[in-house]
Amino acid sequence: MVDVGGLRVGMFIHLDLGWWAHPFALSSFMITSPEQIEQIRALGKRQFRWSPEKSRPQDGPSTLPATAAEPAQAAASPAAPADTAANSDSVATPAATTAATPAATTAATPAATTEVTTAPVHPATAAPATTVNAAPVPPAAQAAAATSAAKPAAPALAAQKGLAPGRPPAVAGAGQAPSPSASSPRAATGGAAPAQAGASAAGNASAAGGTPPPGGPRGAAAAGPAAPGAGAPVALERARQRVALAAQREAQALCQRQVGEARDAWAEAARLVSSTPQQSREIAEGLTRALLDKMMVDQDMCVRVLSDDGCDPVAGHALNVAVVSLLMGRVFGFPAEDMLDMGVGALMHDIGKLELPERARHDDDRCGPSEQALYREHVGLGVAQGRRMGLSEGALQVIAQHHEMADASGFPQRLILDRMGGPARIVALVNRYDKLCNPRHAAQALTPHEALSMIFAQCKTKFDASMLNAFVRMMGVYPPGSVVQLTDDRYATVVSVNSTRPLKPRVLVCDPAVPPEEALLLSLDREHNLGIRRSLKPLQLPAAVRDYLSPRQRMVYFFEPLAAANGAAAEELAA
Repeated sequence: MVDVGGLRVGMFIHLDLGWWAHPFALSSFMITSPEQIEQIRALGKRQFRWSPEKSRPQDGPSTLPATAAEPAQAAASPAAPADTAANSDSVATPAATTAATPAATTAATPAATTEVTTAPVHPATAAPATTVNAAPVPPAAQAAAATSAAKPAAPALAAQKGLAPGRPPAVAGAGQAPSPSASSPRAATGGAAPAQAGASAAGNASAAGGTPPPGGPRGAAAAGPAAPGAGAPVALERARQRVALAAQREAQALCQRQVGEARDAWAEAARLVSSTPQQSREIAEGLTRALLDKMMVDQDMCVRVLSDDGCDPVAGHALNVAVVSLLMGRVFGFPAEDMLDMGVGALMHDIGKLELPERARHDDDRCGPSEQALYREHVGLGVAQGRRMGLSEGALQVIAQHHEMADASGFPQRLILDRMGGPARIVALVNRYDKLCNPRHAAQALTPHEALSMIFAQCKTKFDASMLNAFVRMMGVYPPGSVVQLTDDRYATVVSVNSTRPLKPRVLVCDPAVPPEEALLLSLDREHNLGIRRSLKPLQLPAAVRDYLSPRQRMVYFFEPLAAANGAAAEELAA
């Protein structure tokens, strides 16, 4: 343990607080600035756990205090923390940086993520414009982004934190990042391999901002000595790949850990609903404020679709609905009060199911009338539970109306659109989409493209038209996670979408000549003669292609701030 007065830049500390109770991206991280020390002190704790082996002194080993249990050892070997850090995985290298800062995490084995980028629109005017930044986020830019995005610290729970109302800044996206698995490129998440790090010859060259050598990066590395005058381009391409891979791993690991902490917070809130409902409310509101504080920043926002990591599907569904609903609210410029109500209501929208038997917690077509009636009772039970928790009227309205439909075909009150609240309209739409993509039985899952197509074609009258149009624009015609066949017959996975070009997303192409963990994203908006021919189900893919692309079984949605200096490292290398 270390006293709060002994905190120093370079120390890897553990806050031992819920993610919603502090302003940092993670609960365990390396201190990178004096400002962070002041924020930590403002939390009100007197002592913190810290890990000497993961710490890195900034001004020599004497800047890091010894733990109370190891004064003799520290005195005998004052340079030990520095030596340990030098051999630690958390020390930055050209291909990996520390997992300790709020903006950077331990480099891990790649797996694919998907990113969509949006910009806010007025619901009465137009759907959101979107831009995708193809350049990788360098480690330094990641750290700068997280430092500037950190919100002011608050005592104890994040209920003390505020959120300025009004229309948020524009949202833009960055490159894709891999999974933090330490053993297999795809084993941890089951998702597609990362894009943005390697190159598959000329087809993927544009995504890297340059032309890779013949045979792609792998071929360039194995081709032997370069011809006279060709060494510099090859070295530049390799450097770009290293920067891109490092940035992807950092971003993915950070995002995955944030999702894990948010799920843990939701699980704790759900566990306390019956025994201590007031505390459950505090956690739900604190988690929502933490999401908003990390989302509603004066920066571009990158929206990610991650692969499932075996999480509890109930917690995963609640967080999916909350995150995507808040992103939609950001697009429409909802005021702070509505955003908080929508977030809490989305997190708790199915809380009434906890009082139902397991067989009645899912809407199954095979259920009889009596079981269907029992299932529908979860809405009223949820509202009653929300009142015991002391939730606001806005949050209760979201819980009460998350199954209502614009054409009065919903339940339990059969409301028409004009009688539904704005936040409830969004939650009802996102709830339906996520259930189509992530049903109880995986065999019944629709692809993201199928789910969006079904909602748009068959359920258009059931949802607010302006919100449905904005949702389609935000997710794209071929939403992230869709498996497609291109017009040149190659197979690919959609990994990011530019809503200004919904038919021209960025894709990870199956290329046997390039390992999936080294493959670059291909930007179809830069390929004038290449497009998407059709969307496919994963089972329609040849076995080798399915193994390469590793389509997601379930999807997890999250987000992260994007540094303004996104492509700085690549531009420096190109200079």
